[in-house]
Amino acid sequence: MAVAERKRVLITGAAGFLGSHLCDRFIKENFHVIGMDNLITGDLRNIEHLFKLENFEFYNHDVSKFVHVPGELHYILHFASPASPIDYLKIPIQTLKVGSLGTHNLLGLARAKNARMLIASTSEIYGDPTVNPQPEEYWGNVNTVGPRGVYDEAKRFQESITMAYHTFHGLETRIVRIFNTYGPRMRLNDGRVLPAFIGQALRGEPLTMFGDGSQTRSFCYVDDLIEGIYRLLFSDYAQPMNIGNPDEITIKEFGEEIIKLTGTNQELISLPLPTDDPKQRRPDITKARAILGWEPKVSRAEGLKITYNYFKSLPEHEIKHKDFTWYNKSL
Repeated sequence: MAVAERKRVLITGAAGFLGSHLCDRFIKENFHVIGMDNLITGDLRNIEHLFKLENFEFYNHDVSKFVHVPGELHYILHFASPASPIDYLKIPIQTLKVGSLGTHNLLGLARAKNARMLIASTSEIYGDPTVNPQPEEYWGNVNTVGPRGVYDEAKRFQESITMAYHTFHGLETRIVRIFNTYGPRMRLNDGRVLPAFIGQALRGEPLTMFGDGSQTRSFCYVDDLIEGIYRLLFSDYAQPMNIGNPDEITIKEFGEEIIKLTGTNQELISLPLPTDDPKQRRPDITKARAILGWEPKVSRAEGLKITYNYFKSLPEHEIKHKDFTWYNKSL
């Protein structure tokens, strides 16, 4: 395809876990990709392999401030946001600003460019759910002033303003609600359960679960998630859509899987539950199956093996580093 014929896509949070995988996917599909990230939680190593390409460019910019991109723009994918407890408890104001001011700025850019915009929402908008699995029609059970509220409410507002632009201005918008996702390029010490367990196993430490480990999570491999997001962007569906793996497992069972995977003999020990920690997390993906023809393909055993090998390959100083200050703030 000639350079002039390439569609142009802006991906915010491009140096992060999901953003970098999206950059790879759109490069593979022969788009001109404009990555944007202020690197507050992102890492340029995730996208440095793209810098040599003619159809990739990068802006070091905070989307909470005015966003300008010269030239045509056909699609915007807004993935800029802290997404783990260790991040949004350290930088709560930035978390709220990127979900509110950042989303507003990008919706304005999308309107000016007549671009279709997809926002990354999250299963956290369901809070500590009272129904399981969680369908898109469920409105959630969120503590607005708890420690997780800065992230949960930023995402809930993000959905509201995006839908307002869709209904009032007629802007083409898409909303993906992302459930627990894992894979290469996750940060080993970001406070989420999967990298926390693997990091502890690699350091020979006990695996720390919160409470008795009876709370559940559902883990989706990153390649499956990216496929779902890609299909949603090019669908005609404007309402929020769950993308995740409905294969639910307790944290205790998951810890036992990690111990078996890593060939270690660490014990699982219990810590008090952080405030508002969700007791259940499982997506209802009926809509994704029916509308997108999508469902996850990668088994947890296969995905965990790939992810474990990635974490094992990290420099020793990254494996040894750990930070539980976020946990103390969340109690």
